[in-house]
Amino acid sequence: MYEPIRSKSVHRTMAGTPHDFPHRSREEELDIQLAGHLAALLAVTDELRVAAPSTDLDTAAERLAEQVTRLRGGRKPARASATTRGRQANATALHRQAHARAGRALVVAASRADTVAAILAAERMDAHTAALELRELASR
Repeated sequence: MYEPIRSKSVHRTMAGTPHDFPHRSREEELDIQLAGHLAALLAVTDELRVAAPSTDLDTAAERLAEQVTRLRGGRKPARASATTRGRQANATALHRQAHARAGRALVVAASRADTVAAILAAERMDAHTAALELRELASR
């Protein structure tokens, strides 16, 4: 019913050429993810530093930058200057964003077993939760 294949296939399989594309280990992938989540948290923290300056946010931003630099093999993250003024930021929305990003970072840090990053992410979650609660009490 079917005619047998008489010529070589024009398609290649991956079985014979595993070195043709870059491979990363699970740890390297988790490092990349964690650095990305911490860099996103750093960006929101820098925005918050402009909207609602505090020494706690300054310290957190420096600690986040240190962790991102460590995870990226010494490459420092891009930072917004604390004096940059763009649109008027909503501090409550920024705290919610920061809390969510810290949560994502915590999940990846726990998966990677990175205690330092996990503790930092958990502290940031607590700080943003407290800031949101204070804002809610102040608005009553």
